[in-house]
Parts: sequence; structure tokens; C-alpha cells
Amino acid sequence: MTEHRLLPYRDELMPARIADSSLTPAGDPGEAARLRQWLAELGERSFTRARRIPLEEMTGWHTDPATGDLRHDSGKFFTVEGLDVHMPDGPVTRWSQPIINQPEVGILGILAKEIDGVLRFLIQAKAEPGNCNGLQLAPTVQATRSNYTRVHGGKAVPYLEYFQRSGGHRVIADVRQSEQGSWFQHKRNRNMVVEVTGDVPVLDGFRWMTLGEIHRSFRVDNMVTMDARTVLSCLPFAAPGLADRQTGPRDDFRSALLRSCRPEKGSLHTTGEILSWITESRTGRDVWTRRIPLRQVRSWQRVDGRISHVNGLYFDVIGLDVVAAGREVAHWRQPAIEPHGVGVVAFLARVFDGVLHVLVNARAEPGFVDAVELAPTVQCIPQNFDPLPPDRRPRFLDDVLAARSDRIRFDTELSEEGGRFHRARNRYLVVETDVDAAGDLPDFRWMTLHQLVDLLRHSHYLNVQARSLVACLHSLTSA
Repeated sequence: MTEHRLLPYRDELMPARIADSSLTPAGDPGEAARLRQWLAELGERSFTRARRIPLEEMTGWHTDPATGDLRHDSGKFFTVEGLDVHMPDGPVTRWSQPIINQPEVGILGILAKEIDGVLRFLIQAKAEPGNCNGLQLAPTVQATRSNYTRVHGGKAVPYLEYFQRSGGHRVIADVRQSEQGSWFQHKRNRNMVVEVTGDVPVLDGFRWMTLGEIHRSFRVDNMVTMDARTVLSCLPFAAPGLADRQTGPRDDFRSALLRSCRPEKGSLHTTGEILSWITESRTGRDVWTRRIPLRQVRSWQRVDGRISHVNGLYFDVIGLDVVAAGREVAHWRQPAIEPHGVGVVAFLARVFDGVLHVLVNARAEPGFVDAVELAPTVQCIPQNFDPLPPDRRPRFLDDVLAARSDRIRFDTELSEEGGRFHRARNRYLVVETDVDAAGDLPDFRWMTLHQLVDLLRHSHYLNVQARSLVACLHSLTSA
């Protein structure tokens, strides 16, 4: 008879190894300078230069004569289509808009390896055409199916084999997650962290970094890409005893944050109550969407070589001509979404019985697979709400914008995905508050960090902005 060995529910050592990596190096004054020098030297031979061009000049793309949709000549990559939305409970109940339809499931993967007794992560310095500042720290692999099947005819994606054939390695995280539900229709990517033990050649543009080095980069505007943030958020960063390994000075906030990583410290709501609340939100929220031809989208117009809203709000669909060095392809043209204004993405945070909780919002977006995902307390581009009455202004936005400096625990401008969006940036904040209004608001709940981390083991619970903020909170644990 074959013997079967039962495995533990979780690898209890992994959170401790992650904590040790987040504390290394501690107080190295030359660390930031070395990273800046590496990026500066690399930027001379690895870059993208993008200039706006009229949509009509995008060679390799065409406008479908029947629908007005923007399509690649190969039929791959993505299309820009129209979406008709009916959301009876939203601040705007009905609208239509352009949206990116990219049904392929891409891979966002980070390689991990223990070097000199410390877990390190292979990070790529990547220049995307939509980046506002050139190179940013990205995952080891960041590729759509069209990219890694080489529809573009370019070079192969390095390190891809570790994620396509991960069975021979230790999988730390592997989960499909959504992307921006207001700009993508049902977009999903496979978020992976895979630990290897053998030799891994370090190619030009790649660098082994401890989690502590990455976390310190979160404090620099537009340094860590959205794709890296979403993968890092899926790390098992919460477990009993995890906080005991964290050293350094602790004020009341950091102590409460570390307790928030520990399930045994408790929470205002049980996991069962949170799951029931999410299910109720998804069941009770009406979100009806229908794909329509782009030429039938109301209140949008194609003029001057771009697609814009008649009120000049929200975003434009523009054309880009891209010249690149150090990428799989050296020159291409593509459409991109260019938002109007810098967004605000924020968690309000409050301590209950010594444990930090953040206020999450069950938010409906038209592009989500399951209508509702957990979002930050505030997520908006404020100027888009200027035409609306004050009572339709996003709840808690003014609390965030008016917060005293001593209550702001994290405040960094971070870029969104630079492959489809042009210079899309958000101000990410964690703001301490004394507000306790969630009991009167059915779409909001206080949750601990360990509860969010547990949900991130599963698909489509936290939206990409909330995942970014979870990674920002992780960065605060290492002081």
C-alpha cells in the first residue's frame, strides 16, 4: 500500500523568513545611493521614449469600420471597445465609456532565493512607455500571453520558465488577481512568487534585493511599479509570532500595525463575518454591463486624433509611438489610456484595543469579474467629481485631504501600470483617524492586516489599489 504523508496547512517558517528579509539591511547608509547609481547607469542603455501621435497614425492597429473599436492587426494583445454600464446604487447610475478588453491572463512573477541566509527577490528595472520617469522596479517577469508567445516577433521573455513550470520549485504565492476595474474589462493576471535553490544567472537590468531594500524604495515617488506591488502584497506577511522578529523603534502606530499582522491578537469582525459581508455585497449590488461598439459610446468623441469625454474629464484614449532599448521589441505603436489628474488612494486607519484596523470599502466597478471587490477607503481622481453635487463626493475624501501631517503614516506618489496607461499616478496614503462611522455605512468595514493577507490567498477579493496599499503597510512594519 502506498504511504501518504500529510503536509501542514501552511509553511510556518515562511513568514519568519519574510520578516527577516524585510529587516535586511538595517540602517545601511549606502544602500539607497547604490540603487540610484545602478538605475542611472542602466537608464543609459535601457529606456522607452514615447510620444503622443494621432490614433489614425498607429501602424499595426486599425479602427474596425463596423464598430469603431481599436484592434491590433494580429487580433492579439488588446482592443479598445465600448462598455454600457447600469449601476443603480452608484453616484452615477448609468453611463457608457471606452474600456480595454484584454482577455488573456498574463504572468506577474517574482523569483526568490536565499542568499547568505536571507531571502532575496529578483527585481527588474523596467522602462514602460507610460512611465512618468523612466525605469521603475518591476517583477522578474511581467508578460501577457501575447508577449510570451512572441506575437510581436521580438525576443523571448527571460526567466519565464520558472513560472510556467513551477512544479520543481517552492511556490510561495500563486493567485489570479484583477486589475483596474474602471479601465479594464475582466482583466486578470497570475501573481506568483517562486523560490528557487539552484544557480540563477542575473541578466543585465536585474538585481537581487531583500524585502527591506524594496520596502525602502516604497518611500520614493514612482519607484516601485504597480505590478511589483500587487505581487508583493500576496506574500504571507502575517502569522503568529511574526511581530516578535521585528526590531527597531516602535511608536504606538507601529506596535499596533505589528499586532495587526498577528491573528491571535483578534479583530473587530471574524473572518466568517467578513466573508458573509462580501457575499452579501456581491449579491445585493446590481451592476449591469454590456459591451457595445466604441462608436456608440455616449458623451465621448473622437477628435484631434484622440478619444475624449465631452466635458474634458476622466481620461483620453491616445496613440503612442514608442522607441525602446533593452526590451523585447525596439519600436512599436499602441493606444493607451491617459487619465486627467493625479488620483487619491487611501486607507483610513484606527487602533482598536491595541490592534490597527483599516477601513475597506466594498466597491463595485464595471470591469470586475464578480461585480464587487474590497477597495481602499478612498479611491478617486478628485477633479472628476467637480461637476457633481456635494452629496455625491466620495465619502471620507475630505477627511483624507484635510488630515494633519502627524496623522499621515504613508504618503507616496506611485505609478499605475505603464504598459496600458500613460502617466497614470496616484497619491497613496495611510491616514490615522478617530472616525468610527463604519457601523452606519453598510459598504465599509474595519479589517486587520492579517485578514487582508488571508484574503489575498484567493482570487478577486482585493482590488489592485487595495493590494498596493497592503504592500505599503507591509513596508511600514520594518520601520
